[in-house]
Amino acid sequence: DVQLVESGGGSVQAGGSLRLSCAGTGIHLSSAFCVGWFRQVPGKEREGVASIRPGATTTAYASSVGGRFSISLDTAKNTVFLQMNSLKPEDTALYVCAAGLGFPRASLQQYDYNYWGQGTQVTVS
Repeated sequence: DVQLVESGGGSVQAGGSLRLSCAGTGIHLSSAFCVGWFRQVPGKEREGVASIRPGATTTAYASSVGGRFSISLDTAKNTVFLQMNSLKPEDTALYVCAAGLGFPRASLQQYDYNYWGQGTQVTVS
């Protein structure tokens, strides 16, 4: 079975940084067509935050996080990271990682993803 397990969330003050990790089992993330991070706030639609196309190292970011967040993939560890700097209260959300096998591109669209983690909570105050 494919599993994606996130970690690294927590509470931080505005202006601080966090680094989220997502480890894959049952799947080689380097073979996925896209790997991404989404965030979910109760009552709002899930939002694509960052994505990477493994191999091509093409990335995509939501305009709300561009310049502050950085996505990377460590193929040896089969883990994708999301470095989040200059955090704002509006970044508070459940952050979920995902892997897609459908189309080779860095995508912020949910329909490009097949596998999802359970998420890790980030709270910025």
